[in-house]
Amino acid sequence: MNRALPVLGLVLALPLAACGTAGEHRSASPVAAQRTAAAERADKYRNYAELSRREKEGRDYRRVLRSPRNARVAHIAVHGGGIEPPTTQLADHAAARRGDAYYSFVGLKKRGNSALHLTSTRFDEPKALKLLRGVKYTVSWHAAKGDRAVTYVGGRDTALARKVTAALRAKGFAVATPPDGIEGTHPKNIANRNARGKGLQLEISTAQRKRFFRDGRLDAEWINNPRNRTRAFQDYVKAVNSALAGL
Repeated sequence: MNRALPVLGLVLALPLAACGTAGEHRSASPVAAQRTAAAERADKYRNYAELSRREKEGRDYRRVLRSPRNARVAHIAVHGGGIEPPTTQLADHAAARRGDAYYSFVGLKKRGNSALHLTSTRFDEPKALKLLRGVKYTVSWHAAKGDRAVTYVGGRDTALARKVTAALRAKGFAVATPPDGIEGTHPKNIANRNARGKGLQLEISTAQRKRFFRDGRLDAEWINNPRNRTRAFQDYVKAVNSALAGL
């Protein structure tokens, strides 16, 4: 994703996307290669090991994990908290409703959470990788830029992407094909590092995410209060989960 979300404190402006998956591409085109290089340069750290040496867990970030026995699906938000709100809340709620596995890397800084961003193709936090190796399906929640309320559904799991697309549209949510840079199809994308080597990536625009909360607010205190969630928040999660039934 690109890194141009003012509400998220991100700093690089690449068209349409937020910050999770820039660097993914369907072909080795010059434009895709440029976006890959730009996304990687935008990250302050090259990997989790480097990040963890400079940032303090419990103060700057935290890792949240639930791993129910025999879980087949994991909902993940690798740019959670103040990095890409409200991806933590969406992944957490979706996983809890079905009893699925859940992981979030949560930015806790009062400002400057962009420093904690690791592009999805280089997100290698060990607990996340271990969790994903044990599940067959992944839903990776991300934030995209945009004044149009829309979700870009991507990832290598094309069959699941079709089901989720249909379920969201049936609930009245706009869905579009991801543009170059946020397809989530690179094998190293964290969404695709489950036991099957393919997962689902949801890139949700700013306008759509604002509809999930009263007054359209996305600040941390507001989105952490479940009472501020709208009907759209509930319907969106139900739609995604309905596509997971029977997996």
